[in-house]
Amino acid sequence: MEKAIDMLEAVGAATDGLSQTELAAQLSLPRTTTYRLLATLVARGMLRRDPLRKVYRLGFRCFEMARQAYTMPDLAAAAVLEMRGLRDLTGETCYLATLDGLEVISLERCDGAHSVRSAAVLGQRKPVHCTSQGKAILSVMQAAPREEIVRDVTLKSFTPHTITDRRRLNAELKITAARGYAIDDEEIVEGVRCVGAPIVDASGVVRGAISVAGPSYRLTRARVELLGPEVAQAARRIGAQLETVKSPADKAAAIAIVGPWAFHGAHPQWSEDRKVLYWADVLAPSVRRLDMSSKPPRDELAYRLESPIKGLLLQQDGMLVAGGTSAVHIGQNGTIAPRAAWPRATLLALCAGSSMEEAWAAFEQEDGTGCVVGVIVLSSGRFEQHWAIAERVQALRWCAKECELYAVSPDSGAILILQPRHDGVRRLASMPKGSGLLSGLALDDDGGIWTALCDGWSVVRFTRDGGLDRVVGLPVPCPTDMATDGSRMVVTTARHQVALDTLAKAPLSGCLFEFSL
Repeated sequence: MEKAIDMLEAVGAATDGLSQTELAAQLSLPRTTTYRLLATLVARGMLRRDPLRKVYRLGFRCFEMARQAYTMPDLAAAAVLEMRGLRDLTGETCYLATLDGLEVISLERCDGAHSVRSAAVLGQRKPVHCTSQGKAILSVMQAAPREEIVRDVTLKSFTPHTITDRRRLNAELKITAARGYAIDDEEIVEGVRCVGAPIVDASGVVRGAISVAGPSYRLTRARVELLGPEVAQAARRIGAQLETVKSPADKAAAIAIVGPWAFHGAHPQWSEDRKVLYWADVLAPSVRRLDMSSKPPRDELAYRLESPIKGLLLQQDGMLVAGGTSAVHIGQNGTIAPRAAWPRATLLALCAGSSMEEAWAAFEQEDGTGCVVGVIVLSSGRFEQHWAIAERVQALRWCAKECELYAVSPDSGAILILQPRHDGVRRLASMPKGSGLLSGLALDDDGGIWTALCDGWSVVRFTRDGGLDRVVGLPVPCPTDMATDGSRMVVTTARHQVALDTLAKAPLSGCLFEFSL
């Protein structure tokens, strides 16, 4: 069997085929063994003999078996009509491909109408990082396997336009996910431009991608931008054919709440009646009030402050707003009074404690290498340290039911569990940096732990055993924090750190979003 497989691989790697003599020499096989193996493989359709050149090539049975690897039903059969439609619409060659390791492999081709056209052969492998099909597939993959591929792939340069920087590739994938199609802008062959879209079946599994390719003088950037939505629609129609049993629709579609945007929204807090949400614009220091009882919800300025906001706590007689090294109390009548009793260390995170008289806080260590976490007694400003952590935390959330404190560390991408009666720190879960920086925390009524992925276009839910349970996509790149009233989640987002080219694709950056739990 090994000899036969070696023979198939040798013939498959030779673009012009191999003769019997060449195969025997290359594989160091006796002539009689070579003849016997060739006769069997030809009889079974795995190889075919070119009678003119007297060489052997891969048989059509190899392609049939390759396609069967992606059936349920057959991917090529589901795609053929859409590919012909795209070919007729554009006049250019249309391709079908799927991911195989760190490469995409071509499964089907529908030739264009022009004499000068793209002509990649079936079965050809191309690097994933510089093709529209590869980038389209990566853009809709789960974060962990996508990050693994981006980390392992060699970003080889084929043209001056090839992406060879991983940060730039990740940014390109985020843009691709937002708009629904990918562009190969002369990145693998100079003078050839492609636009591709991922094929995702009804259960959410990416199965491959289709693309339209042609000379760059015909497929201009302007034309590619117009064709992108058409290719994406065709890919969605193909995906709809690939699964007979459809999973229930996700009710967690995030929608924007009408209102002004913030430079950096954060620290959302529900009031006790669960109808008013207070939240902060950290960089244009202010506290805003969202009245969820009005239709539509009304968002208005509540208080304006003078220094950046690091934390917000609702209290019976108003609210406490903390900055880096100081805090103020805002009374119910709107009066703002400094809190003289407050630790002078740099505050990193703040959340409500087990009682109204206490709050959990994280302060930066003096050497800047980590943080200390403990309790602030609000009446006196006294800080009682419980843990010293070798990394900075960005958000805290107290779970009264489990008597546990949760924290997120953007540097390590970890969600931490801190138990007041134990000195150790336990890691609940972690996310690779390519998924985005962890930002904010919220706990739902079912025990789920939510956090936002800043630069990751989504918020995620973990179960108490550390499993990734849900991913809710957002149309903006930088969600920052969230809060729930039990039936819905409200997400704050940022605008100031979004690049201008991305901002054009995500104009709602900085707005509030909500979705049902």
